[in-house]
Amino acid sequence: MPKAAVIGAGTMGHGIAELFAIAGYEVALVDVAEEYLKRALQNVEWSLKKFAEKGQIKEDVQTILSRIKPVVNDVCRAVEGVEIMVEAVVEDIEVKKKVFSEADRCAPPNAILATNTSSLPITEIAEAVKPERRPLVVGMHFFNPPPLMPLVEIIKGKYTSDETVKKVAEYAARLGKQTVVVNKDVPGFIVNRIFARVNEAACWMVARGEATIQEVDSALIYKAGLPMGAFILMDFTGIDVVCFIGDAMLRRGFKSHPC
Repeated sequence: MPKAAVIGAGTMGHGIAELFAIAGYEVALVDVAEEYLKRALQNVEWSLKKFAEKGQIKEDVQTILSRIKPVVNDVCRAVEGVEIMVEAVVEDIEVKKKVFSEADRCAPPNAILATNTSSLPITEIAEAVKPERRPLVVGMHFFNPPPLMPLVEIIKGKYTSDETVKKVAEYAARLGKQTVVVNKDVPGFIVNRIFARVNEAACWMVARGEATIQEVDSALIYKAGLPMGAFILMDFTGIDVVCFIGDAMLRRGFKSHPC
């Protein structure tokens, strides 16, 4: 059975692990405490049951769930024998670098090391691994919630090889995703650069008293055809996460007028 590792069992991490498990991979899912992993597996089970009710998975829930192996705080053990690792920890460059350095030490030499970062530079993260591994470091940015959202951004850092991009596109296709390749490692990549402008305009309209939160979100849903309004999406993502992303983009040269 092919093996993958997902580091971080939060909303994004457990959703990504679920996708790999559905696709037939044995997945090591890592987090710092057993209680987080327990909660993650409960969430995956709930999600799989929903898919089963709609007839959207071929195997039974327990078979798929049994492929996800919880690992407490041990990146090294999780990446043994994997083809690909996807990191989905907090948006903090130092924490991510630590994960990549550890994974580089213990993963097979040809394993791809991907990050689900939504704003931090792939190039900076790649500098935490040995020079010979850097061509295998890539951005693989899923959207929330990963089992439902069809898009994956594949981001090339300064060192990422074309072969790595091609392989990650193949992995994403196996997970049933559509991909867009971001050829330049710019702050926020494609989607978050667009969302930053939408969120900023939405926030200023409310701040200036031109519209209410409900009016802005209603216009975005019923007139612009978006699945969620800007404020609903910010709540769903987490205001703290939106702030982390915005700050990281600003520090790296994204021009913004924060509301």
